[in-house]
Amino acid sequence: MSSGGPNATTAKHLPLRIGVAFCGRQSPGGHNVITGLFDALKSQNANSILIGFIGGTEGIFSQRTVELTNDMLKDFRNQGGYDLLGRTKDQIKSYQQIKDAKAACEALKLDVLVLIGGCGTNSDAAQLAEFFLESGCTTKVVGIPVTIDGDLKNQFVETNVGFDTTCKVYSQLISNICTDALSAEKYYYFIRLMGRQASHVSLECTLQSQSNMVLLGEEVANSKMTLFDVTMQICDAIQARGEQGKNYGVVLLPEGLIERIPEFRALLQEINTLRKQDEDIGVDNISSRLTLWAAALYDFLPIFIKKQLLLDRESDGSVQLSQIETEKLLAQLVDTEMIRRTKTGLYEGKKFNAICHFFGYQARGSLPSNFDCNYAYTLGQTAYYVAQAGLTGYMATVANLKQDVSEWRCGGAPLTAMMSVKRWLRGPGVSQTGKPAVHTTEVDLKGKPYGLLTQHASSWLMDDLYRNPGPIQYAGPGADLTTITLSIEDNDYIGEIQEFYAYLDKVKEIVKPGCAGEVLKAALSSMASVTDILTAMSAPSYRSLTPF
Repeated sequence: MSSGGPNATTAKHLPLRIGVAFCGRQSPGGHNVITGLFDALKSQNANSILIGFIGGTEGIFSQRTVELTNDMLKDFRNQGGYDLLGRTKDQIKSYQQIKDAKAACEALKLDVLVLIGGCGTNSDAAQLAEFFLESGCTTKVVGIPVTIDGDLKNQFVETNVGFDTTCKVYSQLISNICTDALSAEKYYYFIRLMGRQASHVSLECTLQSQSNMVLLGEEVANSKMTLFDVTMQICDAIQARGEQGKNYGVVLLPEGLIERIPEFRALLQEINTLRKQDEDIGVDNISSRLTLWAAALYDFLPIFIKKQLLLDRESDGSVQLSQIETEKLLAQLVDTEMIRRTKTGLYEGKKFNAICHFFGYQARGSLPSNFDCNYAYTLGQTAYYVAQAGLTGYMATVANLKQDVSEWRCGGAPLTAMMSVKRWLRGPGVSQTGKPAVHTTEVDLKGKPYGLLTQHASSWLMDDLYRNPGPIQYAGPGADLTTITLSIEDNDYIGEIQEFYAYLDKVKEIVKPGCAGEVLKAALSSMASVTDILTAMSAPSYRSLTPF
C-alpha cells in the first residue's frame, strides 16, 4: 500500500467507481475485504469511490447503497460479522435479477462490481460478467472467496476467509467439552458442526481437538453407509471404550452428514419434490405420498426429525440442514441399540448417556484471527488491482498462504477455470442440469489431512489424547498459526507452474545451437515422451470424470 495511506492525494491510477456486496452468509474477516479494497482504491486515487450495497444481492437489485468512507470503516476494521452492510444468502436465480443487477451497475456508473461469498456467489459473479459483456455493460465483475465452510478450494484457492477463525472457535469449545467429558466420566457428547456439502470444518476441528470420533460425510458417502451402519459404528466404539472402563467421549459430525446417507438422500429428494407440488404437506399426510422405501424410513424416524424435514426450505429449495438435529437422532438410535446390547448381555458397561450440541452460529460473528484479518485484507487489496487491470469474471487470489505474509503471492484467476458442468445431479438443493458453476470441493479421502486423521483415529478413539488449542491468540508464539489442514496440504499450484517454467528455461539454455548432438537427441526423446504422457493424462477418460 502507498506510504500516503488511503488519503494519499497523488493519483497513480484513473479514478474508479467500485460497488461491493456481501452475498454469502457472514464469515469472520469479511469486513477486512472491504477495508483492504477501500485502502487500495484510495491510495491509488483519492477521487475513487467505493459504494456498498445494503443487504447483499437484494441491495443490488433495489439499488440500496451507501458511499463508504474512512470514518465509516474505521470501526469495522478487524471486526467480525457483516453488520457494516448486511448480507443475503440468496443467489441470482432469474433473468430479471440479472437485468436488475445490470441496471444498478449502469445507473451507479460502476466500473467494477465486487461480490464477496462462497461457491454460489462466485458462480453468480461469472454469470454476471458474461451477461455484462454480451449486453455491452462496461462494469467488470470480481469475486472474493469467503465462506466458513472452507469448501471453495481448487488449484488457485488454498483456503477461504473465515475458515481459520471458525475452526479455532469451534475447536476451543470442543476441547473444553473433551475436558469436561474426561472429568465427569459419564457422558457422550454428540456435536454437530457447520458443513453442508463438505466436511472440512469437522475434519479440521478433529485434528485440532483430537476428539474421540468424527463422522465425515465423504466417508459415509464413499462407503455407502446406511443409517444403521452409522449407528452401529458409533455403538461399537462406545462398547470398545466401555470395556476399558471409559463410559464417556466426544463424537463430531457435520450438519451435512444426514444428506450423505443414501436412504436419507432419497427421502429428502422425494420430500422436496412433494413440497414443490404442495407446500401445505404435513407430518400426518406425507407418508402415503412417498414411495414404499421412503415412507418406511420416514415412519421410522422420531417425530422431531419428521417435523424438521418439513420446515421451510432454503432459498435454493433445499432442506435447512442447520435445523435438522442429526446429533439428537443418532444419540437416540445409539441409546436404543446400547439398551438392546445390555439386555442381551453383549454390553456390560455403564448406561449410555448423551448430551447434544450444535455449533453453528457461535463462530460466524467472531473476531477474525490474525490469519483471516491479513488474508481478507490482502484479498481486498488484490481485488482492486485485478479490477484496475480491466479484468472481468476473475477471482482475487492469494497463494503460498502457509508461509509468512511477506511471502504470499497475490493474483487473479478466471472464474471459468474453477467451473464445471455436471451432466446430471441427484439429491436436494442441487444446481440445474448443465448449468456451469463453481462447485464445492469435498474432503479428499486421499489427501494429507485425511491421512493424518486415519493415522491417529484408533489412538484418539481409545486413549483420550485430547488437545486444547485455547482461545484465538492475537500476540505471542501462537498468534499466527494457521489451520492444520492448510499447513500440511501441498497447494502451491502457481509456484509449481513457475518452477516448471524455470526448468523449461534451463532446457533452453542447454539445448541451443552448438550443443552436442547427443544432448539434442536426449532432449528430443525426453520431451516427446513427456508430451505423450501429459497428453494422455489430460484426456477426460484418464481423469475418470463421473456424472456426479
